[in-house]
Amino acid sequence: MRAFRATGTQMNLHEYQAKEVFRNYGIPVPAGRVAATAEEAAAAATALGGPVWVVKAQVHAGGRGKAGGVKVTRDVAAVRAAAAELLGRRLVTQQTGADGLPIERVYVESGSEIAREIYLSLTLNREKSRIALIASPAGGMDIEEVAHKTPEKILSVIIHPAAGLQGFQARELAFGLGLTGPQVAEFQALVTSLYRLYIEKDLSLVEINPLIVTKAGSLVALDAKMNVDANALFRHPELGQLRDPSQEDPMERRAAEHDLNYVSLDGDIACMVNGAGLAMATMDLIKLHGGQPANFLDVGGGATPERVTAAFELILSNPRVRAVLVNIFGGIVRCDIIAEGVITAVKKVGVKVPVVVRLEGTNADKARTMLAQSGLTITPADDLTDAARKVVSLAKKGKA
Repeated sequence: MRAFRATGTQMNLHEYQAKEVFRNYGIPVPAGRVAATAEEAAAAATALGGPVWVVKAQVHAGGRGKAGGVKVTRDVAAVRAAAAELLGRRLVTQQTGADGLPIERVYVESGSEIAREIYLSLTLNREKSRIALIASPAGGMDIEEVAHKTPEKILSVIIHPAAGLQGFQARELAFGLGLTGPQVAEFQALVTSLYRLYIEKDLSLVEINPLIVTKAGSLVALDAKMNVDANALFRHPELGQLRDPSQEDPMERRAAEHDLNYVSLDGDIACMVNGAGLAMATMDLIKLHGGQPANFLDVGGGATPERVTAAFELILSNPRVRAVLVNIFGGIVRCDIIAEGVITAVKKVGVKVPVVVRLEGTNADKARTMLAQSGLTITPADDLTDAARKVVSLAKKGKA
């Protein structure tokens, strides 16, 4: 269920931020306070009262507990020590990659008496083009692992956009989870609030893992994950203010500053393309011919020479890159503008790797002439397949 971490299609919230939103929607969460220093964490524990506190690293990734990012403490001194241990380091989980993410804040939360753990989420089912409410009695675990090993433990209902979430659907899940008595009505109220939150805040995912049943029988959201559709942030400035740049890929952050759609990948062939569909097709062809794309980059239809230059500098700042493929279809954007940006960037950066360029569409002939007369070592391509073959070959030579 993981998507682009921050600057691509969605913006993620920290747990403490998501839980504050939950409170505003009447979704029950444990008492907690955020802290940026060990002393603030100790003060938060004192204010909350004991006897048990949980100190949680605030990073945009799941699997924090397995990585040592969640610590149960039983006195204020232990809270202070746990916060001091976590703050300032990088937490590496299955979702962060080897570099991990920086811990700049911890969340100090009152301990809960747990009887059961449940998984609960709302997300878009793309096959059905409708929102799905998903639940599982195997809460607290990696839901992808549960779905793979014990798919019968995944329960879901599809919500009709005209009707919205229906009471019988909430009760159906409640019964499937083994909830009884007042818990059924409590669960229905909770998921109704969760659905309202999902719709009103333009979320792409809201997840509670785990949603606990306390020993007293109440339902409480012990964790909270919210992903906001980045394209809808103009409607939610209060959520946009919660963005944490420290959790973002530095190159993706730089791209966002120039209105570029960029996602880092693990390969060594940099791509600069206009149009998301063409960018995906370009990466597919690179893979087909034995190469590995280093990024997704869509310069968009309104590209300017300055934006193209910025895009070129961005993809070349990746030390893994051994070749560059520029694939442009000049529909809205003119090919000569792209050529001007490429020439400017190559001269400015001092490119040391091969560059393959395929241009078709508006002013393509003019653009090819500009590149040919630039005096730069640029390899032209006749079509997309030819471009992919050439760039993969040149990248492999660069490895030798």
